[in-house]
Amino acid sequence: QVQLVESGGGSVQAGGSLRLSCAVSGMTHSSHCLGWFRQAAGKEREGVALIETDGTTRYADSVKGRFTISQDNAKNTLYLQMNRLKPEDTAMYSCAADPGCVQAVVTAVPYFSYRGQGTQVTVSS
Repeated sequence: QVQLVESGGGSVQAGGSLRLSCAVSGMTHSSHCLGWFRQAAGKEREGVALIETDGTTRYADSVKGRFTISQDNAKNTLYLQMNRLKPEDTAMYSCAADPGCVQAVVTAVPYFSYRGQGTQVTVSS
């Protein structure tokens, strides 16, 4: 069973930075996708970023150039570095995993088989 636990959320002023972490355990598939999605109050879930086993990354247009997804295989940890944050980035951020990587597209991340509980990010203007 894959388990995902996020950390690193918090409150920051516009223009600031945060780094989210996601501890991944139980992943046995050699080929898989990991990603981040977010959900703002009253809005639909939105895929933010995805990383494949070979290191290929994909981003939503809304965060491209500001956010960076990465993984540390030795630590079984997924990261999301968020720079130049905007108030519209305020949301609950969750990591997700898709063993086998059936759909390597950012829009699929919110529907991956395994999802964490999330960590809140609040950006004030």
